[in-house]
Amino acid sequence: MNEQEIQKRRTFAIISHPDAGKTTLTEKLLLFGGQIQVAGAVKSNKIKKSATSDWMEIEKQRGISVSTSVMEFDYRDYKVNILDTPGHQDFCEDTFRTLTAVDCVIIVIDGAKGVEAQTRKLMTVCRMRKTPVIVFINKMDREGRDPFDLMDEVESELQISVRPLSWPINQGQQFKGVYNIYENNLNLFTPNKQMVTEKVAVDINSAELDDRVGKADADKLREDLDLITGVYPDFDVDTYLNAEVAPVFFGSALNNFGVQELLDCFVEIAPSPRPTQAEERTIEPAEPKFTGFIFKITANIDPNHRSCTAFCKVCSGKFVRNAPYLHVRNGKTVRFSSPTQFMAQKKSTIEEAYPGDIVGLPDNGIFKIGDTLTEGEQLHFKGLPSFSPEMFKYIENADPMKTKQLEKGINQLMDEGVAQLFINQFNGRKLIGTVGQLQFEVIQYRLENEYNAQCRWEPISLYKACWIESDDEAELEAFKKRKYQYMAKDRDGRDVFLADSNYVLQMAQQDFKHIKFHFTSEF
Repeated sequence: MNEQEIQKRRTFAIISHPDAGKTTLTEKLLLFGGQIQVAGAVKSNKIKKSATSDWMEIEKQRGISVSTSVMEFDYRDYKVNILDTPGHQDFCEDTFRTLTAVDCVIIVIDGAKGVEAQTRKLMTVCRMRKTPVIVFINKMDREGRDPFDLMDEVESELQISVRPLSWPINQGQQFKGVYNIYENNLNLFTPNKQMVTEKVAVDINSAELDDRVGKADADKLREDLDLITGVYPDFDVDTYLNAEVAPVFFGSALNNFGVQELLDCFVEIAPSPRPTQAEERTIEPAEPKFTGFIFKITANIDPNHRSCTAFCKVCSGKFVRNAPYLHVRNGKTVRFSSPTQFMAQKKSTIEEAYPGDIVGLPDNGIFKIGDTLTEGEQLHFKGLPSFSPEMFKYIENADPMKTKQLEKGINQLMDEGVAQLFINQFNGRKLIGTVGQLQFEVIQYRLENEYNAQCRWEPISLYKACWIESDDEAELEAFKKRKYQYMAKDRDGRDVFLADSNYVLQMAQQDFKHIKFHFTSEF
């Protein structure tokens, strides 16, 4: 039975540069999955025009996604799990971690802007992990660039071969639709955000094509298609699964166009859950015993209950409600009476889950990112990095009456992996380190709105925080003595050196040969 369930699962992340239309695409996929009836209708009582997957207050105000949402829906015979990731670069750490929990990726590119910096960075992670990617070129109903130029740019910038599986007929004001190469039919464009467009099976060389899109565009399309067959090899699913070739689709997510073609092809060719690499061995999805790891922790999904949720990716076996599982890091047996699955913030309790599924577990502070759950085997999943932060501020309590709330808020937000907390050993002050400026605003906003606590930031100029360790006790002591003003501890009590310039760091590395300096917390 397990085998069938595994074959039905498709778990993927949508990644892109901010504003390329990723959250809009997620919405439309959910529309086809029958999970929402109206695009943008999250709270059905008062239809607010904000996307279903952006449920945190700050996201609605700013119109950006700052935290990865998990949603699942059924489509045809498949069970699809989408992880919508933040595109904003200040939250790339959240996205990198999400990529460890998915089997494939859809990259959204803005047809007018082409490939942007953030997309390149994320693609590097996909290449590293050999994750198959499909490219969706969005916003074809706006004036943009020549599709062939875009193809070349995707190839050179993302360092992957491409194969168009649909092709646009004109663009911008003149946009007529796309020809679906994968299914050999024509999709005509009618700009409408709620309705689905009409599909016509039409022979590419017939006069009917001329009637439908006009002679000039029809001829151009025939030429383009000839060129495509000439330039690109035929599409072969295996090259896609081996992450050598990226299939490309064109459309307009906002106008719900080209999305269903993407989804139909996606569920057919995308991989079902793949083996996961643990430090001890490789775990096959079809193994009978349950294993899973926590790749994300979120505080306050439900504003009425101040609790955390840990997201667990099921790697093998079957997860069952109330069954006893071993929490490997602290060696305790845990049971979950109310595991949940999500449709943005609407969550429902589930009885069981299979490999590829993402389960929300209520967390009262027992989990950290990267924790493993098993049926007793000692396993550790690797590759959930915490990067060395590059921006630092002291965090101070702005309201002495709310000290407890501030403590609790900081602890829960740090558990989410939004930022990292260090305690300066010299003056006992708390330092927050992040990868981007925006995170400080998010922390302050969430402390105020979710924990009713006020914080104040004080600047400090530091170059980098790095974890240090050494087998030579004496040298480590000497180093700490010399640098006592710049020594801190992280939340796990590990030694962290706060270097205030690149020069200081290089000198320290030269003077103390036996000390190892680490720039991620994985070592």
